[in-house]
Amino acid sequence: MSENCKLSQAVKESLDDYFTHLDGEPPHAVYDMVLGCVEKPLLQYIMHKVGGNQSKAAEILNINRNTLRKKIKQYNLE
Repeated sequence: MSENCKLSQAVKESLDDYFTHLDGEPPHAVYDMVLGCVEKPLLQYIMHKVGGNQSKAAEILNINRNTLRKKIKQYNLE
């Protein structure tokens, strides 16, 4: 199983757990919840790997540097 498949499986298992423990409450903002759970640690990890160099991080992530800055601010990673 490749790393991507492991990550996919972890997301599925987490969602199963989330839906199992709703206790009758309706699900809410699932997309934002999942993105926040995955995106923040991804950004933290990559920023650490590149020693805080935003240009290198943006290149590795294949996103625009301005987008990266926006995400860094969004997750209070400054």
